Amino acid sequence: MRCAICKHGECTPGTITVTLERGTTTVVIRQVPARICNICGEEYLSEEITDAVLKIAEQDARAGVQVDIREYQAACA
Repeated sequence: MRCAICKHGECTPGTITVTLERGTTTVVIRQVPARICNICGEEYLSEEITDAVLKIAEQDARAGVQVDIREYQAACA
């Protein structure tokens, strides 16, 4: 897929770290599958992965977790 931001790069599979903050909750999820532009570095998550990451963050926020750091594969297994 061509990058929507720089319009020149090709997006290739890789992994990223996603950090989300909501109120007093910070969630860091490592090794999240993504497509990454080889020119500008823009990162794209699929809808399925986005839903999974947001679900984790929502559960942590509701539980009152302050900081959660985890690996994506382990979190979604």
